[in-house]
Amino acid sequence: MTEQNPAAEEQQTEHRRTIKSFVMRAGRMTEGQQRGLEQGWPKFGLALEDGPRDFDEVFGRSAPRTFEIGFGMGHSTLEMAAAAPDQDFIGVEVHKPGVGALLSGLLSQKLNNVRVYSCDALEVLRDCVADASLDRVLLFFPDPWHKSRHHKRRIVQPAFAELIRSKLKVGGVLHMATDWEPYAEYMLEVMNVAPGYRNLAEDGRCVPRPAERPVTKFERRGERLGHGVWDLKFQRID
Repeated sequence: MTEQNPAAEEQQTEHRRTIKSFVMRAGRMTEGQQRGLEQGWPKFGLALEDGPRDFDEVFGRSAPRTFEIGFGMGHSTLEMAAAAPDQDFIGVEVHKPGVGALLSGLLSQKLNNVRVYSCDALEVLRDCVADASLDRVLLFFPDPWHKSRHHKRRIVQPAFAELIRSKLKVGGVLHMATDWEPYAEYMLEVMNVAPGYRNLAEDGRCVPRPAERPVTKFERRGERLGHGVWDLKFQRID
């Protein structure tokens, strides 16, 4: 039997300890999405391997900056970016069809205030984003991991709250939304005890639906079925 290299063994152990909040799904790319990747990635794509970035240099200006975790198919990102040309958006998504769809939309709408990563958003925050540099972090409809044994996979954890706080400017806001009420309650439990934050809800729970968050087709369908959506906003206070 060959001996395991100690460094390799430590790396494997670390890999086993890393619990992802997402599952990589196999998705078929449409022609438009593939074209978006091929034509849009050289213009809008950023790589984790490039390490810390000066986003003023990346965007060619200094502007209010939003970081979106898991933009799905990019519909909300496109709508927000088009509505706020004076702001910059950094979107992160692991699923290639969604990345291709967003890139295709950026090209067709001729938007230049969005940059895209296709990898784990938490790694981007840790390795590429300077401390106290973001005005907003968005987490819209993350996987709630319904079963109790899967709650450890939920992205909202005390360590997540601390990481986001370190990247937000003082006064910056973490905005989360979910259509699963038990997850909203769980988010509140985590965030209400997280140091350095203030809940912006008057009742200390959820805020009214913010006008700046686009309504998705999924959300409209849920509303017709009587499903609710819960928005939470927490501001960094120190």
